[in-house]
Amino acid sequence: MTKALIAGGGVAGPVTAMALQRAGVEAVVFEAHVPRPGDAGSYLTVATNGLDALRAIDADKAVLANGFPTPTNVLLSGTGRRLGAVSNGGRLADGTVSHTIRRARLYRALHQQAAARGIRLEYGRRLTGAEVTADGGVVAAFDDGTSATGDLLVGSDGVHSTTRRLLDPAAPAGRYVGLVNFGGYTPDSAGTAEPGVWHMIFGRRAFFGYVVDPDGGTVWFANVPRPAVTAAERAATGPEQWQRQLVELFAGDHGPAADLVAAGTLELAGDSTHDLPSVPTWHRGPMVIVGDAAHAPSPTSGQGASMAAEDAVVLAKCLRDLPEIPQALAAYERLRRRRVERIVAQGARTGSAKTPGPVGRLVRDLALPLVFRFLVTERSTAWIYDHHIAWDAPVQVPAEAA
Repeated sequence: MTKALIAGGGVAGPVTAMALQRAGVEAVVFEAHVPRPGDAGSYLTVATNGLDALRAIDADKAVLANGFPTPTNVLLSGTGRRLGAVSNGGRLADGTVSHTIRRARLYRALHQQAAARGIRLEYGRRLTGAEVTADGGVVAAFDDGTSATGDLLVGSDGVHSTTRRLLDPAAPAGRYVGLVNFGGYTPDSAGTAEPGVWHMIFGRRAFFGYVVDPDGGTVWFANVPRPAVTAAERAATGPEQWQRQLVELFAGDHGPAADLVAAGTLELAGDSTHDLPSVPTWHRGPMVIVGDAAHAPSPTSGQGASMAAEDAVVLAKCLRDLPEIPQALAAYERLRRRRVERIVAQGARTGSAKTPGPVGRLVRDLALPLVFRFLVTERSTAWIYDHHIAWDAPVQVPAEAA
């Protein structure tokens, strides 16, 4: 194999391209959107397992240089009661911890790093179709009427993936998890909390998280249990209206949520949150899906970007070490499926704690201190955060994927 076409330029796309390049395969990234100036949009966290995967291909500096360390989550009730504290992503051997980073900065940094390595990124190219050629290659078609030919098509095009539907027209769509997501930033608010520690508040009517960044501002998000936002509602609701709704939802809760929202700038509004628990078909012929296209966890898991990075590196290793594309893709799926589906399921369970009724809230607030003291510990989460990918180690082909 000499050339891969990658549909999607979020996290999985450029990381897959860099990993494939290191494995000796040329890759071109096709991104549907044209880059916009500025840093609009929400934040995400890259946990240590994601940083480890990026480090395998010397790509972790994009996160470390543009984000800030956030090693701990502190959990609070809406009455101000401390429910517990838990690691927010583990710790690598050199002391590196999870980092929170604005999504736009992460994308831009990864794109710049890929371009610096000679990888071509083409914008305004949305995948619409693909056909397998007589010699086993693939021709990808784009919405601008153009096409591209390669040996492999990698779909890194997100939870609403076109590639997933090309592999299997009956493939499942994203599942709405019952939460509408909002994100914002409040400058000059460093007095609200200890820098670098995420404070998570289980409010009476919605969930709120916030962390102070190195600039003295506060990054925050809100998860609101409600039906998904319709297109008509989104068109009819402006940022100020969303902001007023959030202030009302957090009124009466202990903590700075209402004040931070009122004084801040809303950067993500009305985003209906989806996950993707299990996709039957990950690959067919010379086509394969990675990242959220194959297994989207809810943001509650904090693992979307990290799982994408892991996928990219494992896929590249399989294509490097195994002689045929079908064999390599089967091995990639076998090595990844159980882990990612377990993480998606765990994220769904965690998200359900944000949507209880009055009785459920009482039970949750009584139970969580015990849960975080005895059940959710560094030892119990080690399977997530201590996961290591050794780039130089050859792939061991599982018997079921041979």
